[in-house]
Amino acid sequence: MNADPDSPENKEPAAGSVEDSLFMRACRLEPVSRPPVWLMRQAGRYLPEYQAIRNKVTFLELCKNPELSAEVMLATVDRLGVDAAIIFSDLLPLLQPMGLDLEFATGEGPVIHNPLRNRTDLDRFHELVDVGSLSFVFETVRATRAGLQKDIPVIGFAGAPFTLAGYAIEGGTSRNWLHTKRFMLSDPDAWHELMERLARTIGRYLHAQFDAGANAVQVFDSWVGCLSPEHYREFVLPHSRTVFESLAGRGPIIHFAAGNPVLLPLAAEAGGTVMGIDWRTELDHAWQQVGYDRGVQGNLDPAVLHTTPDVVRRRTEEILARVAGRPGHIMNLGHGILPETPVENVLEFISTVKQK
Repeated sequence: MNADPDSPENKEPAAGSVEDSLFMRACRLEPVSRPPVWLMRQAGRYLPEYQAIRNKVTFLELCKNPELSAEVMLATVDRLGVDAAIIFSDLLPLLQPMGLDLEFATGEGPVIHNPLRNRTDLDRFHELVDVGSLSFVFETVRATRAGLQKDIPVIGFAGAPFTLAGYAIEGGTSRNWLHTKRFMLSDPDAWHELMERLARTIGRYLHAQFDAGANAVQVFDSWVGCLSPEHYREFVLPHSRTVFESLAGRGPIIHFAAGNPVLLPLAAEAGGTVMGIDWRTELDHAWQQVGYDRGVQGNLDPAVLHTTPDVVRRRTEEILARVAGRPGHIMNLGHGILPETPVENVLEFISTVKQK
């Protein structure tokens, strides 16, 4: 134990600093005056400020333009008054320098034109030892950090190994992830090789985001809910753990494993300072499952924001009541905000949390 009162470990964060922010204190399970609040996909199609910029460029061009990406998020923070700013980017540009041909087709979402379907295809899928080809993401982190007031944390992010593998194998999104499961179950050795390459690359990518000024990061396992606990334990958990262990000591890491509440204890075993919880589980029950030694984030159903301000307020208050003021809660949605969400309802959600 370090007895030096002047050591960094024993110093209180300076008032008004990012480390003293509601978000960072909640990540450390410290008491706060109210839960911090932000939203996944908070800079999105529902906002006129986003549309004004998005209409000038394609989605991928926007992701690769640090100045515009920062402008989108800074305008969003100003409009909504959220307590944290996740960088404007996407999960999938990471796959381009690894060897995949990515396109965001109008009306179709992401399309990978050369998906990985078998062991032979791994010959053209390369682990990134140097993540410099993704410098536009790190510049976005820097530009976002520079434009924010100092007490608003910047959150970087990446896809988890399973979710990125799923996109790489399916060639896009999927209803049943059949190609992914077939690859995983038919050739486990090739699967584990693919996941190892992804896990090491993701770790380096997130380290570089921390280096660029991110105060925390989130790992999105958006599609892992399609798996059984047995398959998660065998084919996913070791590789997700690789990512989290590689980032030890860098800062808070939010682990968002969505879609299947049965997987929550295993996802917590994989790692994460804070566990992101979707709307399928009541937050107090989820916290019992993942353990009170870590924070939780969530978990309003994004569909609630398509109702009325009164319904939004009531449902938000119900979640806050379940938390009952326990330190370590970050208020958010249970998934990304949906297109065409009324802005007034988003503001009602945030206002309700701030009045807590």
